[in-house]
Amino acid sequence: MEKVISKDGTTIAFDRLGEGPAIILVGGALSYRSHGKQVQLVELLAKHFTVINYDRRGRGDSSDTLPYAVDREIEDIEALIDEAGGSAFVYGMSSGAILALDVTNKLTNKIKKLVVFEPPLVPDNSRPPLPEDYVEQINEAIAAGNPSEAVDIFLTQAVLIPPEYLPALKEDPMWKDFNAVAHTLAYDGIIAKDVMAGKPLPPNKWSSATSPTLVISGGNSEKFFHDSAKAIINNLTDAKYHVLQGQGHDVAPEAIAPVLVEFLNGTGQSFVAATNKKS
Repeated sequence: MEKVISKDGTTIAFDRLGEGPAIILVGGALSYRSHGKQVQLVELLAKHFTVINYDRRGRGDSSDTLPYAVDREIEDIEALIDEAGGSAFVYGMSSGAILALDVTNKLTNKIKKLVVFEPPLVPDNSRPPLPEDYVEQINEAIAAGNPSEAVDIFLTQAVLIPPEYLPALKEDPMWKDFNAVAHTLAYDGIIAKDVMAGKPLPPNKWSSATSPTLVISGGNSEKFFHDSAKAIINNLTDAKYHVLQGQGHDVAPEAIAPVLVEFLNGTGQSFVAATNKKS
C-alpha cells in the first residue's frame, strides 16, 4: 500500500501494480480497493498498464476530511495522477463514472483518455429519479448510528431493489463491508444528485471534457443506462459508445478488461461503427 496527501490534507491510500501507462480506477458507491472483482480487474489490467487502485476518501485505508465536496474528490484524483507522472487514463464505474466525468471536465489536460461504465444518470422519465431528500436521509441514518439503514435507503431508492429482497442480501458477508463505508453513500448522492433528477442534462454539462472518451453500457442492463450513455455522448466533443453484450451493471472483470485495453492502448476504431455522437 502507498499513500498520497490530497490538497486538503486527506490521506489517500492506493495500490500500484503493473507497468506501462498509468490508469486510475474510480469505484462507485460502496466500492473499495480490496473488493474481489476490483482486485481481479487490477490483475488483468496490470498486464498492460500501471494500475492505480485507490480507496476513495472515507473508505478503506484512506482518511476523510469534512465537510465533503465533490471538488475534494477531484483533488484526490489529481494527487494520484501527479503521483503517477502528471497524466493518466481514467476508468470510472457507476457513480464513480460521474465523478470521472467531473474530473475530466476539470482536468482534461491531465486525462489522456476516459472510459466510463454505466454512469447512472436519470435524464428522463425512464426510471424514478433520486428523491430530493436522498442525501439527507442517508446522513440522518448515519447520524443515528444506523449504517445498515443507510445501505437500505441506497438499495431501495437509488438502485431500486424491492424491499422484500433486503433480508436475503443482509445475510451476505459483504453486508458488513457495506456498512463500513455506508457514510460515503451521501458523497455519491451529492455527486449524482443533479444528473439523477429526471431532467435532461444541461447542454454544457461536461463541455470542457475534451479527452477521448468511451461510454459503455451492458447489453443486459436496464434501458435507462443506455439512455444515460446517449445523453453523455451528446454532450461530449470526442466520445464513442459501446454495448458490452452479455453484461449487466455488475460487469465481469474478464469482460470489461479487453475493452479497456483496446480503447486505451489502441485507436478505438472498432468502436466507431457502433457509435454516433448524435444517435
